[in-house]
Amino acid sequence: MSLQLPDLSGKTAIVTGASRGIGKALAIALAKQGCAVVCAAKSETERENLPGTIHMTATEITEAGGRALAFRCNVRDAEEVEAMVAKTIEEFGSLDIVVNNAGALWWQGVKDTPLRRFDLLLDVNLRGPFHLAHLASNIMSKQGTGGHIVNLAPPVDLRMLPGKTPYLITKFGMTMLTNGMAGELARDDIAAFNLWPATAIESQATINHQLGTRENWRSPDILSDALIAAIGKPIAEVSGRDLIDEDWLEECGVEDCSIYNCVEGGTPLYIHGPKALMQWKDKTGTVGK
Repeated sequence: MSLQLPDLSGKTAIVTGASRGIGKALAIALAKQGCAVVCAAKSETERENLPGTIHMTATEITEAGGRALAFRCNVRDAEEVEAMVAKTIEEFGSLDIVVNNAGALWWQGVKDTPLRRFDLLLDVNLRGPFHLAHLASNIMSKQGTGGHIVNLAPPVDLRMLPGKTPYLITKFGMTMLTNGMAGELARDDIAAFNLWPATAIESQATINHQLGTRENWRSPDILSDALIAAIGKPIAEVSGRDLIDEDWLEECGVEDCSIYNCVEGGTPLYIHGPKALMQWKDKTGTVGK
């Protein structure tokens, strides 16, 4: 069964972390449905271990006939985030969708995490998304036409904490931010939901941190399909939910998620759910009770 994808013509989205990987895929997917997209990230020049830039993503969109704006933005810098939002309104006239995708990855325990690293996790994974959500929700409420605020964050599962406690403190905080906004913004027809992959996704994060190989990864397309399908649903059907890509797509009628495997016949590395718990137990020797 093919997905029913919405027409997003006339809508404007901001996608953070849009220079490569998952963020780039999400930005391009939104543009394909007619959405004007602000491609936000720090990368304006490529590096050996960080290919891709916001300008390359925006160019790919515009060359395909879409509308895009590349905006350099460090989500840790409040003034840059505010300037990005202001430029979005100036350029496109509205803000309808926000996707907080930019993130800092650090899978280590407390004793192996210096304070400066924890500060980075807090700023990128929680403070930045909070600030952008704050600004966007006020704009969407004033517009009076509804909207969507989407955080790339996992369901709260305390059993996953050992070995990743600093990282998950910030990501679970992001999850709670979304869950709270869903109730606060319901009266304004603004949806807030979390989206998270069941498995490792091919990206510079998985490559640089050596989280498996291509045989263990799925394409970012699984997340972009899940995002667009969710935006196309009635707000009441998605707001406040913690959507896992493969579960959500199956709910939407996709019968076989192996189509997203990077390697045909590959074995995806699970990072959520019972399979992930067993894999993490094998690595750390313990799983939270």
